[in-house]
Amino acid sequence: MKNANKKKYGDNRESNIPSKNQNKNVNKVNDGVFVFTKSLTVGELAKELNVNASDIIKKLFLQKKLVTINQYLDDDTIGEICLEFGYDFQKKDIVNEEDFEKVEFNDDPDSLKERPAVVTIMGHVDHGKTTLIDTIRNSNLVASEFGGISQEIGAYQKTFGGHKITFIDTPGHEAFSAMRSRGASVTDIVILVVAADDGVMPQTLEAIDHAKVANVPIIVAINKMDVSGANPDRVINQLAEHNVIAEKFGGDVITCEISAKKKIGIDNLLEAIVLQAEMLELKANPNRFASGTVLEAELDKGGGPKATLLVQNGTLYSSDYIVVGTTYGKVRRMTDEHNQVLKEAKPSTPVSVIGLSEVPLAGDRFMAFPTEKQAKDIAEKRKNRKIEEARSKSGGVKSLDELYSKIQEGQLVQINIVLKTDSAGTAEAVKSSLEKLNNDQIKINVVRAAAGAINESDILLAAASNAIIYGFNVRPSAFIRKKSEEEKVEIRLHRIIYALTEEVEDAIKGKMKKEQVESVVGEAEVRNVFKVSKVGSIAGCMVRDGSIMNNSTIRILRDGTIIYEGKIESLKRFKDDAKEVKSGFECGIKVENFNDIHEGDVIEAYKMVDKD
Repeated sequence: MKNANKKKYGDNRESNIPSKNQNKNVNKVNDGVFVFTKSLTVGELAKELNVNASDIIKKLFLQKKLVTINQYLDDDTIGEICLEFGYDFQKKDIVNEEDFEKVEFNDDPDSLKERPAVVTIMGHVDHGKTTLIDTIRNSNLVASEFGGISQEIGAYQKTFGGHKITFIDTPGHEAFSAMRSRGASVTDIVILVVAADDGVMPQTLEAIDHAKVANVPIIVAINKMDVSGANPDRVINQLAEHNVIAEKFGGDVITCEISAKKKIGIDNLLEAIVLQAEMLELKANPNRFASGTVLEAELDKGGGPKATLLVQNGTLYSSDYIVVGTTYGKVRRMTDEHNQVLKEAKPSTPVSVIGLSEVPLAGDRFMAFPTEKQAKDIAEKRKNRKIEEARSKSGGVKSLDELYSKIQEGQLVQINIVLKTDSAGTAEAVKSSLEKLNNDQIKINVVRAAAGAINESDILLAAASNAIIYGFNVRPSAFIRKKSEEEKVEIRLHRIIYALTEEVEDAIKGKMKKEQVESVVGEAEVRNVFKVSKVGSIAGCMVRDGSIMNNSTIRILRDGTIIYEGKIESLKRFKDDAKEVKSGFECGIKVENFNDIHEGDVIEAYKMVDKD
């Protein structure tokens, strides 16, 4: 059965990383070309080229270069010697397995298969991007968006005329320009949505810049043709001013006049995408271990770390072991945009996966590997290297108080920040807002911006880089709080983005003031949940740190993310009411106006105190 599963899940796939044995023997002459991977001594080069070392020394002497048989030669000199003896040459870099982003795929043309085009929807806010993707998918995304603005990247597939198309919908709000940039980096075609009545706007120009940097073709969708004041010619003229030349003006940019709301011209747009994709001749090798990019990542309250991946090469199978950024895991569940479970995902397929050990960063590369050991080892190497890099670049302040002091002394200050939030989209927005605070005296360096609970890796990274940890809508556990105290790492927590950025801005301006901060007084883990009629859910808990008081202000955490804030309605020890339950004792807790409590949830009691 075990061997059958191996065959079923494609263990005959090609490896993406050359084996160590392959790397050892790369120095060789092949069809008149000497391929080498590192600096060589005169003697080593002579042996590889099958010539006398004395002849090489003589030729270099005539060039006024004195060398010995054991002296190492640089790449240029090796190239010169090769040409002197009638060989062409090629320097080939060895890619270590932990540097899988640098892998270049040299696939046999016969192994390449046609793949769907990856299309990114871009444009100015409120020009109809989400309505367009909503129309294409025949769904209603707009109603589910907060404030009518897309706030997280999504990926969907549509079949048209027998061709699959993968769509990436990027937000248009200016706070998420970094997410637009990420979308362009994985796309084959950009759909630039421009409102016919509004014309080219600032974020339209940003989208054009992202597309040009990614070197991908643009198809312009002139939307809102149904509204009064629609003027497509004005849009085409404005685009021409920014070197986006439509076909009707002799350029190579396809334009389609549409109304996403009225469902007019949508088929023409899809036909244009298929035509452009055919011209690009998009292909990939499905018979490889999968590699690709993280589009979005979050800490799912029910399933743990969750990531939306775009498979760009190879095939990803359910149960594959993958490394994503500095984390790894086994694909326990893989679903499409309709939440349908998938067993495999071929090139250009977007999938949501559960099974990673931590929440990765949006924009991270991922790669599948044959064994869990290999995936785990590579992830550990990548994580350790990142910590070492942070340690070598340290020089920040360890607290806002220290920042305030250095500013008062007129010193040039670097603030290193580790940022953890409840979603990757929020992480990028907060990171962007913080980096805008840079000035001549202050440099803000966000060394990590990721979704998920604050963990030990964050503490170690912050300690190594002299960073302050900022948590947005996430909480550290009692263990992590103690670890931060041991490592002398400051953790600051917020629920509102502008409050977080204002705090840093005030510190930069030297406006540190007396403030109230939270003091966690106790933490209890929910071990059992008892449903009592006319009462609701009672959480059977073990107090694992501090103490829990009756009527305490509390918050409930699930996988490190806040799901509810309120008060304790009743606290019991066995059947008796209790005023206080200390660490190491069991208790029953009824939370005021909240019954959706689960085993494994953490109840954190806190109070507000004046900061020293």
